[in-house]
Amino acid sequence: MTSILSVAAATKRYKSGLTALDLVDLEINRGEIFALLGPNGAGKTTLISLICGTVTMTSGTILVDGHDIRRDYRAARSKIGLVPQEVAMDFFATVWNTVSFSRGLFGKPADPAYIEQLLRDLSLWDKRQSRIVELSGGMKRRVMIAKALSHEPELLFLDEPTAGVDVNLRRDMWELVRKLRAKGVTIILTTHYIEEAEEMADRVGVIDGGKILLVENKAALMRKLGKRHLTVVLQEPMASLPPALAEWPLVLKEDGHKLVYTFDAETEVAGIPRLIRRLGELDIDYRDLDTARSSLEDIFVSLVERAV
Repeated sequence: MTSILSVAAATKRYKSGLTALDLVDLEINRGEIFALLGPNGAGKTTLISLICGTVTMTSGTILVDGHDIRRDYRAARSKIGLVPQEVAMDFFATVWNTVSFSRGLFGKPADPAYIEQLLRDLSLWDKRQSRIVELSGGMKRRVMIAKALSHEPELLFLDEPTAGVDVNLRRDMWELVRKLRAKGVTIILTTHYIEEAEEMADRVGVIDGGKILLVENKAALMRKLGKRHLTVVLQEPMASLPPALAEWPLVLKEDGHKLVYTFDAETEVAGIPRLIRRLGELDIDYRDLDTARSSLEDIFVSLVERAV
Protein backbone atom coordinates (compact mmCIF):
# COMPACT_ATOMS: atom_id res chain seq x y z
CA MET A 1 0.00 0.00 0.00
CA THR A 2 1.15 3.56 -0.68
CA SER A 3 1.85 5.91 2.18
CA ILE A 4 -0.03 9.20 2.57
CA LEU A 5 1.78 10.25 5.76
CA SER A 6 5.41 9.66 6.65
CA VAL A 7 6.81 10.78 10.02
CA ALA A 8 10.56 10.30 10.55
CA ALA A 9 12.34 11.01 13.86
CA ALA A 10 9.82 13.70 14.78
CA THR A 11 10.85 15.40 18.02
CA LYS A 12 9.30 18.21 20.01
CA ARG A 13 11.34 19.61 22.86
CA TYR A 14 10.28 22.72 24.78
CA LYS A 15 12.59 25.34 26.30
CA SER A 16 11.60 24.07 29.75
CA GLY A 17 13.37 20.82 28.88
CA LEU A 18 10.16 18.83 28.46
CA THR A 19 10.34 16.38 25.55
CA ALA A 20 6.76 15.96 24.35
CA LEU A 21 7.73 13.75 21.39
CA ASP A 22 10.93 11.75 21.08
CA LEU A 23 12.11 10.46 17.67
CA VAL A 24 8.68 9.32 16.52
CA ASP A 25 8.53 7.27 13.31
CA LEU A 26 5.15 6.52 11.73
CA GLU A 27 3.85 5.50 8.31
CA ILE A 28 0.13 5.79 7.53
CA ASN A 29 -1.26 3.93 4.53
CA ARG A 30 -3.59 5.64 2.10
CA GLY A 31 -7.23 4.77 2.74
CA GLU A 32 -6.84 3.19 6.18
CA ILE A 33 -8.38 4.00 9.54
CA PHE A 34 -5.60 4.32 12.10
CA ALA A 35 -6.28 4.60 15.84
CA LEU A 36 -3.66 6.34 17.96
CA LEU A 37 -4.10 5.33 21.59
CA GLY A 38 -2.39 6.63 24.69
CA PRO A 39 -3.08 8.03 28.17
CA ASN A 40 -3.48 11.76 28.82
CA GLY A 41 -0.20 13.57 28.17
CA ALA A 42 1.20 10.73 26.05
CA GLY A 43 1.88 12.96 23.03
CA LYS A 44 -1.14 12.23 20.82
CA THR A 45 -2.29 15.82 20.37
CA THR A 46 1.29 17.08 20.06
CA LEU A 47 1.93 14.67 17.19
CA ILE A 48 -1.24 15.75 15.41
CA SER A 49 -0.31 19.40 15.95
CA LEU A 50 3.14 18.86 14.39
CA ILE A 51 1.62 17.18 11.34
CA CYS A 52 -0.98 19.94 10.93
CA GLY A 53 1.66 22.63 11.37
CA THR A 54 0.10 24.29 14.43
CA VAL A 55 3.15 23.40 16.58
CA THR A 56 6.74 23.79 15.37
CA MET A 57 8.83 20.63 15.24
CA THR A 58 12.23 20.67 16.97
CA SER A 59 13.69 18.13 14.54
CA GLY A 60 12.59 15.42 12.14
CA THR A 61 10.72 15.19 8.86
CA ILE A 62 7.00 14.93 8.11
CA LEU A 63 5.65 14.36 4.60
CA VAL A 64 1.95 14.54 3.71
CA ASP A 65 1.32 12.93 0.34
CA GLY A 66 4.95 13.70 -0.48
CA HIS A 67 4.79 17.35 0.62
CA ASP A 68 7.14 18.45 3.40
CA ILE A 69 5.13 20.25 6.09
CA ARG A 70 7.82 22.88 6.56
CA ARG A 71 9.11 23.50 3.03
CA ASP A 72 5.74 23.03 1.27
CA TYR A 73 3.31 23.90 4.05
CA ARG A 74 0.41 25.14 1.91
CA ALA A 75 0.26 22.03 -0.27
CA ALA A 76 0.66 19.71 2.73
CA ARG A 77 -1.98 21.49 4.81
CA SER A 78 -4.49 21.44 1.95
CA LYS A 79 -4.48 17.64 2.17
CA ILE A 80 -5.43 17.65 5.86
CA GLY A 81 -8.70 18.05 7.73
CA LEU A 82 -8.56 18.43 11.51
CA VAL A 83 -11.29 18.07 14.11
CA PRO A 84 -9.61 19.29 17.32
CA GLN A 85 -10.80 18.54 20.85
CA GLU A 86 -11.73 22.17 21.56
CA VAL A 87 -14.56 23.96 19.78
CA ALA A 88 -13.19 27.07 18.02
CA MET A 89 -15.55 29.02 15.74
CA ASP A 90 -17.15 32.41 15.20
CA PHE A 91 -20.17 31.89 17.43
CA PHE A 92 -22.23 34.57 15.67
CA ALA A 93 -21.80 33.17 12.16
CA THR A 94 -24.37 30.80 10.67
CA VAL A 95 -23.63 27.12 10.13
CA TRP A 96 -23.74 27.54 6.34
CA ASN A 97 -21.40 30.53 6.31
CA THR A 98 -18.98 28.88 8.76
CA VAL A 99 -18.55 25.76 6.66
CA SER A 100 -18.51 27.64 3.33
CA PHE A 101 -15.92 30.11 4.63
CA SER A 102 -13.69 27.28 5.81
CA ARG A 103 -13.78 25.77 2.31
CA GLY A 104 -12.77 29.12 0.83
CA LEU A 105 -9.78 29.42 3.18
CA PHE A 106 -8.21 26.49 1.35
CA GLY A 107 -8.76 28.10 -2.06
CA LYS A 108 -11.53 25.70 -3.03
CA PRO A 109 -14.20 27.07 -5.38
CA ALA A 110 -17.72 27.40 -4.00
CA ASP A 111 -19.69 24.16 -4.21
CA PRO A 112 -23.14 24.55 -2.60
CA ALA A 113 -24.15 21.01 -3.56
CA TYR A 114 -21.17 19.52 -1.71
CA ILE A 115 -21.78 21.70 1.36
CA GLU A 116 -25.45 20.73 1.37
CA GLN A 117 -24.67 17.01 1.24
CA LEU A 118 -22.08 17.40 3.98
CA LEU A 119 -24.56 19.17 6.24
CA ARG A 120 -27.19 16.55 5.51
CA ASP A 121 -24.76 13.72 6.32
CA LEU A 122 -24.11 15.37 9.71
CA SER A 123 -27.80 16.11 10.41
CA LEU A 124 -27.08 19.84 10.20
CA TRP A 125 -29.17 20.78 7.19
CA ASP A 126 -32.13 22.01 9.24
CA LYS A 127 -29.70 24.17 11.26
CA ARG A 128 -27.90 25.70 8.28
CA GLN A 129 -29.16 29.25 8.98
CA SER A 130 -28.73 28.97 12.76
CA ARG A 131 -25.91 30.85 14.43
CA ILE A 132 -23.26 28.74 16.16
CA VAL A 133 -24.09 30.34 19.52
CA GLU A 134 -27.64 28.94 19.27
CA LEU A 135 -26.50 25.32 18.89
CA SER A 136 -26.14 22.60 21.51
CA GLY A 137 -22.70 21.21 22.34
CA GLY A 138 -23.31 18.17 20.15
CA MET A 139 -24.38 20.33 17.22
CA LYS A 140 -21.28 22.52 17.60
CA ARG A 141 -19.18 19.35 17.38
CA ARG A 142 -20.98 18.40 14.16
CA VAL A 143 -20.13 21.82 12.70
CA MET A 144 -16.46 21.29 13.62
CA ILE A 145 -16.52 18.06 11.66
CA ALA A 146 -18.20 19.77 8.70
CA LYS A 147 -15.54 22.51 8.76
CA ALA A 148 -12.77 19.90 8.70
CA LEU A 149 -14.35 18.21 5.68
CA SER A 150 -15.30 21.40 3.83
CA HIS A 151 -12.24 21.39 1.55
CA GLU A 152 -12.45 17.63 0.79
CA PRO A 153 -9.21 16.57 2.53
CA GLU A 154 -7.50 13.29 1.81
CA LEU A 155 -6.25 12.87 5.39
CA LEU A 156 -8.64 13.50 8.28
CA PHE A 157 -7.59 13.81 11.93
CA LEU A 158 -10.21 13.22 14.60
CA ASP A 159 -8.78 14.19 17.99
CA GLU A 160 -11.10 12.69 20.63
CA PRO A 161 -14.07 13.37 18.31
CA THR A 162 -16.76 11.74 20.45
CA ALA A 163 -15.58 12.77 23.92
CA GLY A 164 -18.56 14.11 25.83
CA VAL A 165 -21.01 13.94 22.92
CA ASP A 166 -24.38 12.23 22.72
CA VAL A 167 -24.97 8.71 21.49
CA ASN A 168 -26.68 9.91 18.31
CA LEU A 169 -23.69 12.01 17.25
CA ARG A 170 -21.34 9.14 17.99
CA ARG A 171 -23.41 6.85 15.77
CA ASP A 172 -23.62 9.46 12.98
CA MET A 173 -19.90 10.13 13.34
CA TRP A 174 -18.88 6.55 12.74
CA GLU A 175 -21.33 6.16 9.87
CA LEU A 176 -19.71 9.19 8.24
CA VAL A 177 -16.24 7.76 8.90
CA ARG A 178 -17.22 4.58 7.08
CA LYS A 179 -18.51 6.58 4.11
CA LEU A 180 -15.33 8.67 3.96
CA ARG A 181 -13.14 5.59 4.14
CA ALA A 182 -15.15 4.06 1.26
CA LYS A 183 -14.31 7.19 -0.76
CA GLY A 184 -10.59 6.74 -0.08
CA VAL A 185 -10.13 9.25 2.75
CA THR A 186 -7.46 8.25 5.26
CA ILE A 187 -8.57 8.71 8.87
CA ILE A 188 -6.43 9.00 11.99
CA LEU A 189 -8.31 9.12 15.26
CA THR A 190 -7.44 9.41 18.90
CA THR A 191 -10.03 8.20 21.35
CA HIS A 192 -10.61 7.28 24.97
CA TYR A 193 -13.40 4.94 23.83
CA ILE A 194 -11.18 2.00 23.01
CA GLU A 195 -14.16 -0.09 21.90
CA GLU A 196 -14.52 2.40 19.02
CA ALA A 197 -10.94 1.82 17.95
CA GLU A 198 -11.52 -1.92 18.25
CA GLU A 199 -14.54 -1.70 15.97
CA MET A 200 -13.32 0.86 13.44
CA ALA A 201 -9.54 0.76 13.06
CA ASP A 202 -7.45 -1.23 10.59
CA ARG A 203 -4.24 -0.57 12.54
CA VAL A 204 -3.49 0.60 16.04
CA GLY A 205 -0.61 2.64 17.41
CA VAL A 206 0.12 3.03 21.11
CA ILE A 207 2.01 6.11 22.31
CA ASP A 208 3.19 6.95 25.81
CA GLY A 209 5.79 9.33 27.17
CA GLY A 210 6.26 10.83 23.72
CA LYS A 211 7.36 7.50 22.23
CA ILE A 212 5.55 5.07 19.95
CA LEU A 213 5.39 1.77 21.84
CA LEU A 214 3.78 -0.27 19.10
CA VAL A 215 2.16 -0.06 15.67
CA GLU A 216 0.32 -3.16 14.58
CA ASN A 217 -2.51 -4.44 12.43
CA LYS A 218 -5.46 -4.64 14.81
CA ALA A 219 -6.32 -8.26 14.08
CA ALA A 220 -2.66 -9.32 14.35
CA LEU A 221 -2.33 -7.41 17.61
CA MET A 222 -5.35 -9.16 19.06
CA ARG A 223 -3.89 -12.52 18.04
CA LYS A 224 -0.38 -11.74 19.24
CA LEU A 225 -1.08 -10.05 22.56
CA GLY A 226 -4.65 -11.01 23.28
CA LYS A 227 -5.29 -13.69 25.85
CA ARG A 228 -8.23 -15.99 26.38
CA HIS A 229 -9.83 -16.61 29.71
CA LEU A 230 -11.62 -19.77 30.83
CA THR A 231 -13.87 -19.22 33.84
CA VAL A 232 -15.06 -22.26 35.79
CA VAL A 233 -18.05 -21.51 38.03
CA LEU A 234 -17.74 -23.91 40.95
CA GLN A 235 -20.58 -25.74 42.63
CA GLU A 236 -19.00 -25.12 46.03
CA PRO A 237 -16.50 -22.32 46.83
CA MET A 238 -12.81 -23.12 47.38
CA ALA A 239 -10.80 -21.68 50.24
CA SER A 240 -7.54 -22.20 48.33
CA LEU A 241 -6.19 -23.92 45.24
CA PRO A 242 -5.24 -27.59 45.78
CA PRO A 243 -1.60 -28.49 44.93
CA ALA A 244 -2.88 -30.90 42.27
CA LEU A 245 -3.90 -27.88 40.16
CA ALA A 246 -0.51 -26.15 40.36
CA GLU A 247 0.22 -27.07 36.72
CA TRP A 248 -2.21 -24.38 35.55
CA PRO A 249 -1.88 -20.63 36.32
CA LEU A 250 -5.28 -20.53 37.99
CA VAL A 251 -6.73 -17.65 39.99
CA LEU A 252 -9.56 -17.92 42.51
CA LYS A 253 -12.10 -15.14 42.22
CA GLU A 254 -15.41 -14.05 43.75
CA ASP A 255 -14.70 -15.51 47.19
CA GLY A 256 -13.63 -18.83 45.76
CA HIS A 257 -16.68 -19.35 43.57
CA LYS A 258 -14.77 -19.07 40.28
CA LEU A 259 -11.57 -20.49 38.85
CA VAL A 260 -10.03 -18.40 36.07
CA TYR A 261 -7.48 -19.84 33.66
CA THR A 262 -5.72 -17.30 31.38
CA PHE A 263 -3.88 -18.65 28.37
CA ASP A 264 -2.46 -17.87 24.94
CA ALA A 265 -5.00 -19.01 22.37
CA GLU A 266 -2.30 -19.65 19.75
CA THR A 267 -0.26 -22.03 21.89
CA GLU A 268 -2.96 -23.59 24.05
CA VAL A 269 -3.60 -27.12 22.80
CA ALA A 270 -4.38 -29.61 25.53
CA GLY A 271 -4.38 -27.54 28.71
CA ILE A 272 -8.13 -27.06 28.97
CA PRO A 273 -9.19 -30.70 28.42
CA ARG A 274 -6.57 -31.83 30.95
CA LEU A 275 -7.76 -29.24 33.44
CA ILE A 276 -11.36 -30.39 33.10
CA ARG A 277 -10.29 -34.03 33.55
CA ARG A 278 -8.24 -33.10 36.63
CA LEU A 279 -11.20 -31.32 38.19
CA GLY A 280 -13.21 -34.51 37.72
CA GLU A 281 -10.45 -36.62 39.26
CA LEU A 282 -10.43 -34.30 42.30
CA ASP A 283 -14.24 -34.44 42.59
CA ILE A 284 -14.47 -30.68 42.08
CA ASP A 285 -17.92 -30.03 40.67
CA TYR A 286 -18.73 -26.99 38.55
CA ARG A 287 -21.95 -25.41 37.31
CA ASP A 288 -20.77 -23.54 34.23
CA LEU A 289 -17.84 -22.86 31.89
CA ASP A 290 -17.28 -19.61 30.04
CA THR A 291 -14.54 -18.39 27.70
CA ALA A 292 -13.72 -14.84 26.66
CA ARG A 293 -10.86 -13.03 24.93
CA SER A 294 -8.91 -9.96 25.97
CA SER A 295 -10.22 -6.68 24.59
CA LEU A 296 -8.10 -4.06 22.90
CA GLU A 297 -8.40 -2.09 26.14
CA ASP A 298 -6.80 -4.94 28.09
CA ILE A 299 -3.91 -5.00 25.62
CA PHE A 300 -3.52 -1.22 25.73
CA VAL A 301 -3.41 -1.15 29.53
CA SER A 302 -0.85 -3.95 29.67
CA LEU A 303 1.40 -2.21 27.10
CA VAL A 304 1.36 1.09 28.96
CA GLU A 305 1.95 -0.58 32.32
CA ARG A 306 4.85 -2.52 30.82
CA ALA A 307 6.42 0.72 29.54
CA VAL A 308 6.34 2.41 32.96
